[in-house]
Amino acid sequence: MCVTLIFKVLLATVILATTPASVFAQREANTDFLGQQKQYARVRGALLHRADALDRNLDAHGLKSTDLNILIVAYKTEAVLDIYAKKRDEASYRKLVSYPICAASGKPGPKRRQGDKQVPEGFYRIDRFNPVSNYHLSLGVDYPNAADKLKTQAPDPGGDIFIHGSCVTVGCLPMTNPKIEEIYLYAAYARNSGQRRIPVYIFPFRMTPENMKKYETTYRTQPELLAFWRNLRQGYDKFIESGKALTVSVTDSGDYSFGP
Repeated sequence: MCVTLIFKVLLATVILATTPASVFAQREANTDFLGQQKQYARVRGALLHRADALDRNLDAHGLKSTDLNILIVAYKTEAVLDIYAKKRDEASYRKLVSYPICAASGKPGPKRRQGDKQVPEGFYRIDRFNPVSNYHLSLGVDYPNAADKLKTQAPDPGGDIFIHGSCVTVGCLPMTNPKIEEIYLYAAYARNSGQRRIPVYIFPFRMTPENMKKYETTYRTQPELLAFWRNLRQGYDKFIESGKALTVSVTDSGDYSFGP
């Protein structure tokens, strides 16, 4: 968890004072998500300082902010977060931009309990936009997902995992304030373009054959961890080969299964 109780109380106060419904909710009836986000000073500031550069980058890739879907991939060991993008009616994503992750906590391996300081590993989605974060701006990741809940042995798997600003973390992905402004805007553009589910894939490392061999040697005494990584690699390979968003389901044992 990388959000304090004070943050939660302050956030609840701001939300209740400014809007009749949570700014976190991605409401199906909303037809002007970006306009709603512009109510918040940090979003307006991000648009003022970053929108032109983002539009130029989108244009260079044949994309527009008004017709955009994105997909986020993070690699813990390499400390890199990639944004992939496509037009709404396209099937495959292509890499749009890469950002360095500013700081890290924990080690390679999944998050399994509250307080373990681990960054999750698995297949997630953005479930919250927070324009009044203690860490400038933040995007919530829907940890724990169904797989995490089945795999954990702990009574509390933890939660409140965010991609956020600043450069401090306990289990989140801090990107610095300037970079989170860009990432947040890309996500807001996609949401405003009608993308209800923004995928977030978090891997322990780039799961190439060379890296798998290296980590299988390093962690050879941890067969459960290696089995988990081999399961993640199935999704990694499928996405890297196709560029398409994964169709992910979860088996009764908590393993990921990937559709056609």
